[in-house]
Amino acid sequence: MMDPTQPDNPDSRCGFVAIVGRPNVGKSTLLNHLLGQKLSITSRKPQTTRHQVLGIQTRGDTQTVYVDTPGMHEDEPRALNRYMNRAASSALKDVDVVVFVVDQTHWNTADEQVLEKLTHVKAPVLLVINKVDRMDNPDQLLPHIEMLSKKRDFDEVIPLSALREKNMEPLETAVEKRLPQSVHLFPDDQLTDRPMRFLAAEIVREKITRQLGAELPYSVAVEIEEFREEKRTVHISALIIVERPGQKKIIIGDGGDRIRRIGEEARHDLERLLEQKVMLRLWVKVKRGWSDSDRALKSLGMHDRQG
Repeated sequence: MMDPTQPDNPDSRCGFVAIVGRPNVGKSTLLNHLLGQKLSITSRKPQTTRHQVLGIQTRGDTQTVYVDTPGMHEDEPRALNRYMNRAASSALKDVDVVVFVVDQTHWNTADEQVLEKLTHVKAPVLLVINKVDRMDNPDQLLPHIEMLSKKRDFDEVIPLSALREKNMEPLETAVEKRLPQSVHLFPDDQLTDRPMRFLAAEIVREKITRQLGAELPYSVAVEIEEFREEKRTVHISALIIVERPGQKKIIIGDGGDRIRRIGEEARHDLERLLEQKVMLRLWVKVKRGWSDSDRALKSLGMHDRQG
């Protein structure tokens, strides 16, 4: 019987690549630049990514399915953090390559914990040292690589800058040559397995995170209540969920000024993504304790993805 995963073209390759690391090392920025299009949301605030996001890159005969993951961090009792840790850990199952991202010459207990999770991973592990363009003393890089190489026999060590798109080609080459022979699993023009409703919610949440920074804790979620196309315009209604009335006031701002800015920035990104005019409506609702409730997380689509 013919194996459906074996291609007629012997040069055809396809496989899954997990991007892992502690919070705020630049995993989402790396994915966006690998794809050449914004898919994962980014901000300077750690733990911005909450979900596994598949990013699909097809170049010629090779299709690489990247899995961007939430940052792995110390276990905390909140349901949201438990969900994020599960999502990050499950991404390591059955992948063909792991890209372990670290930040310059910074190494701490959180990096050590991620390394421990890779102990039993059989797939090749590529170590990416990100943000090397920000290093005050580039001479520290080689000794740092030597130190890290003693912690694990990495298949390759690649210094780069995801934000500046410097030295990205060696990473793509290193990944592609380790992918198995296979038919492509997705259409060549597909960017992600996530629906547009999900991407719309993530874009709105990114604008909130970027605007508010330290003003607001992580207790913000976005739920898309309407997503429809009418006369070449996409109409999107998004509900911003917070835990306390004070947080609602912060997001709305004086006279609604802040929520208008959030909406304008999100709409611009959505129009670029959808290549259509977008009408975006935002409002805010208080839902106490949602980030510490498994039931509330499931109602917001934050549940473990099977398969």
